[in-house]
Amino acid sequence: MGFDTADDAAVYRINEDTAIIQTVDFFPPMVDDPFTFGQIAAANALSDVYAMGGQPRLALNLLCFPSDKLPPEAVAAILAGGQDKVAEAGALLCGGHTVEDKEPKYGLAVTGFVHPDRVLTNAGAKAGDMLILTKALGSGILTTAGRAGLTDSRQMQAAIDIMTTLNAAAARVMADFPVHACTDITGFGLIGHASEMAAGSGVTIELWASAMPLLPGVRQFASEFILPGGLVRNRTYMKQKAQIATDIPQTLADILFDPQTSGGLLISVSEKEAHKLLDALLAHCPDARMVGRVVDRGGADIRAILSPSAAQ
Repeated sequence: MGFDTADDAAVYRINEDTAIIQTVDFFPPMVDDPFTFGQIAAANALSDVYAMGGQPRLALNLLCFPSDKLPPEAVAAILAGGQDKVAEAGALLCGGHTVEDKEPKYGLAVTGFVHPDRVLTNAGAKAGDMLILTKALGSGILTTAGRAGLTDSRQMQAAIDIMTTLNAAAARVMADFPVHACTDITGFGLIGHASEMAAGSGVTIELWASAMPLLPGVRQFASEFILPGGLVRNRTYMKQKAQIATDIPQTLADILFDPQTSGGLLISVSEKEAHKLLDALLAHCPDARMVGRVVDRGGADIRAILSPSAAQ
């Protein structure tokens, strides 16, 4: 499995029982605390393996930093944050590589294992499936507001809690159900990653804007146009691929495009199994919600409506 359907990672089959999953991700800080930044970047990179149905086993650090400006203790804290999440995932951190750069950037190259028969892709969604999202949206908007000093401690901590939470528990629960497709929600936002699932699967995905789980304060900041640049770019790029119903408030519509860091899993599963899977997920992922459904291909990749009843 390569990049033909914009999947979260590459998968290479070694033998009848084992395939390896390879992924890499790194980026600049979105929070001030270096340890927390390391945790978030590592959780984000590890997420791709969970989205493919695998288990992370090995990780390598990727670290860029200005050695003349970033104190050694800050560098150590970033790496310690990454190690904390790699250890939580049950994987081994095996060194890595550093590069002199004007701006700090950190992440991981991750190798995971999966049985070839249990690989999940973003290209298996089927008409009639329901869509479950396992984490609340809005981390991009909240971190943008945080950099401007507009968030309170509760709002920023909620964003940090979401971004530092591994998708491991969701992946374990998901493994017990006949899931058709999965992807994790990161920089392209919910609509962007759902669009990749729709295109790869040959279907249209219907999203219910009013059903979305949201981080505290996100709608307020969106209404004040405190939006990250990535959200605007996502919205522009998706203009021809997404139909947004006119009765969706602009604040909710914007949140659908918000770039997420270490966001949740978007899971496509039959209607018969969906409520059982959601009930099982809620024990570990309290923000998990049913957020849409898969329908026969009809025009755009994405059709966003206000609520399920709006489709009737």
